[in-house]
Amino acid sequence: MAREHKHKHECCGGEGLPDSAGHKTPKAEDHSGCATDIESPVAAKNEKYDTVPAGHQGVVYTCPMHPEVRQTHPGSCPLCGMGLELESATMVEDGPNPELVDFTRRFWIGTILTIPLLVLTMGPLIGFPGVREILGERATLWIELILGTPVVLWCGWPFLERGWNSFRTLNLNMFSLIAMGVSAAWIFSVVAVLVPGIFPDGFRSADGHVGVYFEAAAVIVVLVLLGQVMELRAREGTGKAIRALMDLSAKTAFVIRPDGSEAEIPLEDVQLGDHLRVRPGDKVPVDGRVVEGRSSVDESMISGEPMPVEKTTGDAVTGATINGTGSLIVEATRIGADTMLSQIVEMVANAQRSRAPIQKYADQVAGLFVPAVIGVALIAFVSWAIWGPTPALSYALISAVAVLIIACPCALGLATPMSIMTATGRGAQAGVLIKNAEALERFEKIDTLIVDKTGTLTEGKPKLVAVLPEAGHDETEVLRLAASLERGSEHPLAEAIVRGAEERDISIAKADDFEAITGKGVSGVVEGREVALGNARLMSDMGLESSRLAETANARRDDGETVMFVVVDGLIAGLVSVADPIKETTLDALDALHQLGFRIIMATGDNERTAKAIGARLGIDEIRADVLPADKAEIIRDLQAKGCKVAMAGDGVNDAPALAQADVGIAMGTGADVAIESAGITLVKGNLDGIVRARRLARATMGNIRQNLFFALIYNTAGVPVAAGLLFPFFGILISPMFAAFAMSASSISVVLNSLRLRGARL
Repeated sequence: MAREHKHKHECCGGEGLPDSAGHKTPKAEDHSGCATDIESPVAAKNEKYDTVPAGHQGVVYTCPMHPEVRQTHPGSCPLCGMGLELESATMVEDGPNPELVDFTRRFWIGTILTIPLLVLTMGPLIGFPGVREILGERATLWIELILGTPVVLWCGWPFLERGWNSFRTLNLNMFSLIAMGVSAAWIFSVVAVLVPGIFPDGFRSADGHVGVYFEAAAVIVVLVLLGQVMELRAREGTGKAIRALMDLSAKTAFVIRPDGSEAEIPLEDVQLGDHLRVRPGDKVPVDGRVVEGRSSVDESMISGEPMPVEKTTGDAVTGATINGTGSLIVEATRIGADTMLSQIVEMVANAQRSRAPIQKYADQVAGLFVPAVIGVALIAFVSWAIWGPTPALSYALISAVAVLIIACPCALGLATPMSIMTATGRGAQAGVLIKNAEALERFEKIDTLIVDKTGTLTEGKPKLVAVLPEAGHDETEVLRLAASLERGSEHPLAEAIVRGAEERDISIAKADDFEAITGKGVSGVVEGREVALGNARLMSDMGLESSRLAETANARRDDGETVMFVVVDGLIAGLVSVADPIKETTLDALDALHQLGFRIIMATGDNERTAKAIGARLGIDEIRADVLPADKAEIIRDLQAKGCKVAMAGDGVNDAPALAQADVGIAMGTGADVAIESAGITLVKGNLDGIVRARRLARATMGNIRQNLFFALIYNTAGVPVAAGLLFPFFGILISPMFAAFAMSASSISVVLNSLRLRGARL
């Protein structure tokens, strides 16, 4: 008996592609016939964090790290501060991300207000004191308050709110530090402007004024906003990838009524069992079975191979594939969410939502750092209050505020986004486009690289490579007859033969009685001569002995070529060989990738003999042939389960689920838009040597980030004890909040300058 289920689902034995847990998306209203069950990750609805009304049919946002958090509008997780994401692949809204629009507006308004604030405060330090002298010190302070307050309280409000939630829920993170540092700087400054007389001499400069730190608080807010905008722009690519997949499907279908009439209906109105007409050049509307007609169908979005597949009565067809020149009548066998395309959409969405943010490491550091800083500040206050010289409480306040200011996490917030921003610019110069920061973080640790064959290792365009005439036949004549016959075919192999003849300036005649023999070849009459072209099965059907040429044909197949027999007037006249050439850069790139520590696996929909031939020639470590999109994604899941860090390189729509499932997806820039949208890295030139540059860039970037984190933390590690007054008993040194702010700024400058070094990284 099956265990009690926490949610309803269909059994594993049902048809369709599995999700990341190995089960189909739940649809059934009960568990009848279910052989395998799963437990829901959320035991029950958490009323505190799940605010979605019962029966809600619209979009739902949830936190990837805390699935119990669910709501009907975008925002941030109350537990960790992360931005919420769409819960389902079908919940895709048109238009820009509202959170991105909001943060972008806050960033630009904050920047406009912060620039004059910096001019007022930094002018005297760089030799331009005129503004403060003209306005007067008191008026200048009020202007700083007027400029800085909206930056902190409005532009920085999301961070203050997230910081408060982090303390309230005891989930300390970077927003805890941001809120603490900004609040400390701003509150201290407001008090200094409104009631400056309460501060002792320790807060005052040589001219008796109390320093304020509106510019420090404002700059922190603006820089953190910039990092958030960058992150949100990367996350927005998830929705674009799903929309690109959805746009592949047909929007309408031509249904054949029982009385024989035809009508065009919306795709969502198609029912199981409907007979649909698929006209030449149209997209197949849904998954189905051919009940009448014959045609070739471009299934490259499924198989990744450029060769159209012949379809006749009884053959299965897939929605969103493209019909060739024939007309088909198809019976709908899968509709809606059950179609192959819909399940690919769900697979892409599930894989993309499963990734962790790159800021996780910094958040872990912050989680330890925040309570430590607060503890040091409290210890400093108590120590000065008890043992400090007169006035003890003033010294205690100075020390506590200095500790909080010097610990302000501006540099920590910049450590990752500054490196990523610089690295992505450097990568673009080298033809490597980075979709998001986490792609670089993950790519540094990749140990296994899966590559597709067509369009990744090869050009993706078959070419005629050889004509081998039999004795008594001329090479030119054999090619002329073959090309004349193939001119009536739309098959890419036929196009390669015709194009090869044209490149050799061979005249092509007209073919009569042309017939395409599914899975075997073609036949017809050229200038009164009976001509046929096809594989060994066609030769067998024609009663011709081809074993003598089989060794020659197999030898060429072992070189990755497709070989066809040419028959003229009932006798084999020769062979023609077509191949998809390997890119010139592939071999050197694979050698470099091996040197960088990659294990390389080729996963392709091509036949095993050709795949092994190409793999052996290129020195690829492992070959997986005759695979479908679900197979590629499953291969990656199996490798990940064994502890491998997997990257996938591909260029077709068929590669989209695997690209999304991989730890890092790499799209060739010459491929399909959906592959590019699903990948974390795109190679503009579509060559594998771009992966070499991407690996070097990833290593340089992550090394730079670690250096930045060191710079960000070393100032705090060394500065916090000094700010607390550790050196005062020995050297009489007690730093002021102004010096603490300077140290904080110095750490930020160090991070920025170090990040800019990536501009010159050798790739």
